[in-house]
Amino acid sequence: MTYNSFDYQVQDGIGTVTFARPASLNSLTFEVYAELERLAWECQTDEQVSVLVITGSGKGFCSGGDVHEIIAELLKRSPKDLLAFTRMTGAVTRNLRLLEKPVIASINGTCTGAGAVLALASDFRLASDQAKFAFLFTKVGLTGADMGACFLLPRVVGFGRATELLMLGETIDAFTAERYGLVLTVVPHADLVDETRRLARRLCDGPSHALGMTKRMLEHEWRMDLLGAVEAEAQAQALLLMGEDHKEFYRAFTEKRPPRFTGR
Repeated sequence: MTYNSFDYQVQDGIGTVTFARPASLNSLTFEVYAELERLAWECQTDEQVSVLVITGSGKGFCSGGDVHEIIAELLKRSPKDLLAFTRMTGAVTRNLRLLEKPVIASINGTCTGAGAVLALASDFRLASDQAKFAFLFTKVGLTGADMGACFLLPRVVGFGRATELLMLGETIDAFTAERYGLVLTVVPHADLVDETRRLARRLCDGPSHALGMTKRMLEHEWRMDLLGAVEAEAQAQALLLMGEDHKEFYRAFTEKRPPRFTGR
């Protein structure tokens, strides 16, 4: 897989997207959106990748849509073209959420607008103590309902906090984001790469089939009632009980050694 609008490297089972427009705090262009949508889709069948990491270069994680390359251009477009664009941006969130592999947002700095939604669409969010967050959509005259934000954010931080963040659009620092539950943890800026690598390695060495099924069920059960969820979990767990990773756990336990999971 090759991509031109950001750096993408795969090493030891970990795929890393690094946004590479530091001069604009890694603002998004049409090409970045399109290629990120494609990468998240193609990553599902890439056996070389067990974990996907998203981060930024320079002082920003991602500052959202570029004012000149996206916002100015969209002002010239027809309603049909605008809808095609917003559907494409939403497809990035969809593909990240449907990807049955862990996604880590390693948030190294400014994380605003669509960039904040990309972090939100990830499974884990690690933040530098220099990171700042803002869902800026209403401040530019747009709805806070963008790329699935109104669906995802209340499930992460609660309805009240989501209302505050999406309607006021205020900037919060990393420690406030941690207190709200928006990020898993805040680490010193110099430690972010190592902490991200440590989490990615832990996930990569884990039972990938079990992790993927857990993410699938977390996603699907949002739309189920209790009876449907319990039955779906019964079927999912019965499938995993037949898996090689579960058998490997038992072998490792009886042989008093760490399990060697293979994702089967």
